[in-house]
Parts: sequence; structure tokens; C-alpha cells
Amino acid sequence: VTHSIPACIGSMMINSKQLDNESPVSIFAVNKCYVTVQEGTFFDGSGFAALVREGYKVRSDVNITLEFRTTAVHGVLLGVSSAKVDAVGLEMVNGKVLFHVNNGAGRITATYEPRGTNSLCDGKWHKLQANKSKHRISLIVDGNLVETDNPYIQSTSADTNNPIYVGGYPADVKQNCLTSKSSFHGCLRNLKLTKGQQAELFDFSRAFDLRGVFPHSCPRAEH
Repeated sequence: VTHSIPACIGSMMINSKQLDNESPVSIFAVNKCYVTVQEGTFFDGSGFAALVREGYKVRSDVNITLEFRTTAVHGVLLGVSSAKVDAVGLEMVNGKVLFHVNNGAGRITATYEPRGTNSLCDGKWHKLQANKSKHRISLIVDGNLVETDNPYIQSTSADTNNPIYVGGYPADVKQNCLTSKSSFHGCLRNLKLTKGQQAELFDFSRAFDLRGVFPHSCPRAEH
């Protein structure tokens, strides 16, 4: 077994002596345990999860779905970029959700603006779906559809070849379709990217890089 256990461990005894887990000699990717947890992955607002090391190719069509829960008004949700300008990005800015796409000719954005600034930052679960179909893009948040016109109808493919960054991205990585550098603080679950009939559900515990991200445990009330 080469991977860590997604669980809580307590009251460990060795030779009848209880180990002190309050002041460990060293610690890596271990979070505190919560009395009540929900399904989901906790992002502590300092880092990101990196998926698909070899690079994810968005090309002409992709449908991104996820659920999020946060009390912060800013935060990167997801970004896939390229060395050129082609990219897609999902982020929260001032309590709005923005879906950016650049197929090479210029960035276009679909914006979902809730009635109240804190409507999406109420600590409750919200469903998001972002769809790119050639030059068309749309965003559905909690069942509310937003579409946007794209003047660049000849440009249909986002030729990305970088990893999928979720909840933030490293300082030395360029993201052409994100305006925010703020890491997401809250919980995400059910991240799925669909191309045609092929749907891929992403498990954060299989990410090749996790910083400030704790798979499989989402505290009901953040401390």
C-alpha cells in the first residue's frame, strides 16, 4: 500500500503508553478531525489540487459540473490553460461565478450574478454546470441559466495541454482564463468533466499534487 488512509485515527497506544499527537515531531498532509463531516473535499484557502499530470485537452466541447460550499466571496474553482492563450476558467469574484473561455481568438465570459452578494457564500451546497460547445458557452448555477454571445464564431477549439488546477494554482503557473489568484476556501464535491458520452469523475485523493487540500473530509461547521 503506497497511499495514505482517508480517515481519522485517535487514541493510539504503543506499549500501553498513549502517543502525543498534539505536538508531533513532523507532520505532512494531516488535518484535524471533525466530529461531524460531510462527503466532499476541504480546501483550506492556501493551495490547490492538480489533476491529469499529462495535460487535459478541452478542445471543442466540455461540460464541467461540481458542487461547492463556501463562506468566501472570492476563490478559484478550476482552471485549464495552455502555453498560448487557449484556456478555460471557473472562479468566484465578489460572490459571482464567472466562466471564462478562450478558443484562441479572445476571452469570453459567462457571469452568474446572484440577487444577494452572499447568496452563494452562505456555507450551503450549490450546484454549478459550465458548458462549452464549440464557440458557445453557458453557465448554470442552482438551475439558473446564463448564456453569452461570442463574437469569435470561427474559433471553436480550446487547445489546452496543461493539468486541471482546482481551488487555486501554483504561483509559477500561468492561467489565461482566471482573473483571481485567491485560493478557494470551502468544500467541493462531485467534480465531473464530460466530453460527448465520456464522463470522468475526479477523485481528489488521486491528484498528483495537493496543497492545503484534504480529500474525503468536509467539516460541517468550519473551525
